[in-house]
Amino acid sequence: MESYNFFAMVNRMKMIDRWALMQNTSKENIAEHSHSVAVIAHALALIGNREFSKNYNAERAAVLALYHDTTEVITGDMPTPVKYYNEDIKSVYKDIERVAGERLLNMLPDDYKSDFAPFFEKEEGDLELWKLVKAADKISALIKCIEETRMGNREFEIALKAQEKKIAEIDLPEVKFFTEHFLEAYYLTLDEHTK
Repeated sequence: MESYNFFAMVNRMKMIDRWALMQNTSKENIAEHSHSVAVIAHALALIGNREFSKNYNAERAAVLALYHDTTEVITGDMPTPVKYYNEDIKSVYKDIERVAGERLLNMLPDDYKSDFAPFFEKEEGDLELWKLVKAADKISALIKCIEETRMGNREFEIALKAQEKKIAEIDLPEVKFFTEHFLEAYYLTLDEHTK
């Protein structure tokens, strides 16, 4: 009987830490981050459908988000200042991610590869959902910065301002709605949540 490694590799997402160049009061791995992004992407899709008459598949958005950083079990989490330093590095890193995605797909039986390929090779039909995932990824990063600064970690002060600016620049009504109605709660303490 043939054995396949794909799901065991996906399970290793919990071993890849994010924010490696920063002092953290609480570690965050890519599995935790992907869960956060999935929850937010799902919410953004639902908001788009309910508030803005979009026709998003919210469940598909959540699944795309769950897998959006899976290649990092092979590549590791490249810090953003390095990954986006210039166009050459950005281009090379995209190639590395593509190769890592192919490697992961090759850890599946042939009959399953087409089911998982859209998580690593963006398909035309998912492009609007990937925009939501990208926005959710940025919102999740902002939430991490909020949590760290609330704990008194000055290391994240500049990152917090940068992430707030990035979120404000996203031209999606779903993001504006989420920001106006849900984001403020992340700045509150538990006691303030339960009043």
